[in-house]
Amino acid sequence: MPVSLTGYLWLKGLHPALPGWSCPLRALTGVPCPTCFLSRATSAALSGDLAGSLQLHAFGPLMAAALLWWSITALRSGALLPRPPKPSILSWGLATLLAYWALRLALSWQGIAAFPSATAP
Repeated sequence: MPVSLTGYLWLKGLHPALPGWSCPLRALTGVPCPTCFLSRATSAALSGDLAGSLQLHAFGPLMAAALLWWSITALRSGALLPRPPKPSILSWGLATLLAYWALRLALSWQGIAAFPSATAP
């Protein structure tokens, strides 16, 4: 499963017209969620476009690296979750993601384009 997900996101970075999911929160409320544009940013990072990835979402390259690590580790061990992540790392990651989202929201409410347009590849 991790290899399939990573492979699909890599292909989506090369061929943006491949189907994907839109953010339900953004579709219902117009407010982007903390992970809005993260899939596109991860796809861009996996296909080698680090600058484009960072423009979409700062966590894109980090997520791409995590997916590659997960895929390699899962293949080597034969287990879907070879090592459960430490709760402290998950908590830190979630807090950082929420802080980044709050900053982007605050900037966009000030008229600064902190989120790309919804039609960005």
